[in-house]
Amino acid sequence: MKPSGKMPEENPKNLVQSVVKAFAVLKVFDASLPELTISEVAARAGLDRGTAFRLVHTLCHLGYLASVPRGRRYRLTLKCLELGYTPLARADLKMLARPLLHELVPGVADAASLGMLDGADVVYVERAQVELPQLNLDRRAGSRTGAYGAALGHVLLACLPIERQRELLERSNRVRLSEKTLVDMEAILARLAEVKARGYALSDGENAFGLRTVAAAVLDVDGSPVAGVSLTIHADRMPMEAFAARAVPEVLRVAHDLTRAISLSFGTISVAR
Repeated sequence: MKPSGKMPEENPKNLVQSVVKAFAVLKVFDASLPELTISEVAARAGLDRGTAFRLVHTLCHLGYLASVPRGRRYRLTLKCLELGYTPLARADLKMLARPLLHELVPGVADAASLGMLDGADVVYVERAQVELPQLNLDRRAGSRTGAYGAALGHVLLACLPIERQRELLERSNRVRLSEKTLVDMEAILARLAEVKARGYALSDGENAFGLRTVAAAVLDVDGSPVAGVSLTIHADRMPMEAFAARAVPEVLRVAHDLTRAISLSFGTISVAR
């Protein structure tokens, strides 16, 4: 028998369709439609009415749905919070980011980082990496670099009001880290406007010659930046355009997942360094 070529978790044969359908039922309820009939559940979940009927009554038996006295409707119960709220509330952002970063090294990037703004600097709080040749860089957890010259810094600064951007850049000791580093205030502000419009940052040797980086922001429940995720390769590995095509979707996915985790936890996930 020939191998399928897919990872076990990607192979449709390994999916339990009843579980998929059960979660489809739970996800059709939202703040705008907190109560639904069986027919409405079936239509919104893409199920036939008989399947929806059985799943709804099973979930009622398990305590995740409850019937509403009027109109043969059903609603989510507070027990649904047990599916994720408790472990999320006890986690911190570093813990949640750690496996996501490690999954991308070395397949997509040579290094994956989680960083946070500390004044005019970016502090690395979580890091997964392979050896980067011929580079005398310290990017361990706790190390820092000027936000003005790093993709992580750019993506975090870009989310701030322009007055705050100026304030932090004025406090920076803006020295050239390579021949490509931007140090002029207006040039950096223009770059930050590009990053904000694009939704991610790119750096090709600006923070350190020979490194290529993409970065995206992790947002708090109010939309403010709490951290940034970056993926980095050595320039010998592939051209910047090819790296961006491969890595940008991944860095955006991780940043989105962490942002959503913060939102689903109602802001209880710790983002302290």
